[in-house]
Amino acid sequence: MTLSDAVYAALGAGALAAAVLPRLVFRRPLSMPMVFLAAGVAVALLPLPLPVVDPVEDRLWVEHATEACVVISLMGAGLALNRPFGLHRWAGTWRLLGAAMPLTMAATTALAIALPGWPPAIALLAAAVLAPTDPVLAAEVRVGEPADSEQDDDEVRFTLTSEAGLNDGLAFPFVLAAVAMAAVPGAGWSTDWFVDWFLIDLLAKVAIGVAAGLVTGRLLGWMFFRAKPSAVRLSEHLEGFVALGTTFLSYGVTELAHGYGFLAVFVTACSIRAAERTHGYHKVLHEFTEQIERLLTAFLLFLLGSYLADGGLKALTWPAALVGLLLILAVRPTTAWISQTGRALPSRERIVISAFGIRGIGSLFYLAYALGHTDKFADHTHQLWSLVAFTVLLSVILHGASAAPTINRLDRLRTTSTQRS
Repeated sequence: MTLSDAVYAALGAGALAAAVLPRLVFRRPLSMPMVFLAAGVAVALLPLPLPVVDPVEDRLWVEHATEACVVISLMGAGLALNRPFGLHRWAGTWRLLGAAMPLTMAATTALAIALPGWPPAIALLAAAVLAPTDPVLAAEVRVGEPADSEQDDDEVRFTLTSEAGLNDGLAFPFVLAAVAMAAVPGAGWSTDWFVDWFLIDLLAKVAIGVAAGLVTGRLLGWMFFRAKPSAVRLSEHLEGFVALGTTFLSYGVTELAHGYGFLAVFVTACSIRAAERTHGYHKVLHEFTEQIERLLTAFLLFLLGSYLADGGLKALTWPAALVGLLLILAVRPTTAWISQTGRALPSRERIVISAFGIRGIGSLFYLAYALGHTDKFADHTHQLWSLVAFTVLLSVILHGASAAPTINRLDRLRTTSTQRS
């Protein structure tokens, strides 16, 4: 038996497990990511000469693997949202993005300076990397498949899913701010980099990402549903792999235009959905992206578990671990709660939205990306990877175990209130 034979067998078993596990753990205090993370730890502890992916040594591979997983999940999230885009309809999302996200980054930056004593650029990088939320890792708190009714998205699932769809792209400017700050001699407090960052990395690239997403989405929406030649009108052929072409086209074109591809992919998906909101082809596209996303997520979390078992937390200090703990248990819940102040929202739903700021694959991508674009973080590379891996581990365990019971109870209470009214 060769190593490649074992790899084929493991991949086959993993793919089958990814198909079966979501149904086995549904509505239980357990999640598929928890199982694959634990499996990665268990396999790495076996007395076998198995290779382990080290994100420091294999940074480029990790960057592109996590990048692919994120863009595919963004397409699936955008296609699944039933609620039309709007300032009022998406009020909870705008509050989380406009208030909770910057407050969370500011608080995390302050904690990383105060506790481990990291320089400002390192602290800002840690905060920006940990900023994106990721409901992929707890399926119960994201919206389900596309439906005909605009009212099928309850407020909790919709707000958490739409937030994750947009903040995966909006974290990019702040990662680049940390890279720019690190290039400044001294502590990094100079504002020499700020004007270029504000005008280009924040305003221009965000605008390009949104514009490219809108244009691509509308063109593809016309092609899918309204093109006169039936060979071009792909909605009639119900081929799910078109979702991958749509995802990579939107992402690639936007990146070539120097915009944020993550933003563009999500906006593209929402625009395609808006082109013909109730068409069954959305369900076909969504199911395909969800299957690919599930396989990639399971694979990456298995590798993360192997990395953790192989000493991935050796560089983690107690002050740095406290940053991750406070982010999950205090900072995100507090800032999200504050951001929802004044909304006509039941307190229990406000609590759930605040508590489930899940950290996941996006954080792994951003750290790999930042470390590949400057050598100024070299002295803290292992510490940063340990902090991010620990925070994702903590989120997978806490949110994965609590998501199903919490959402089940929320659904029951919502149903009871509806019946009484």
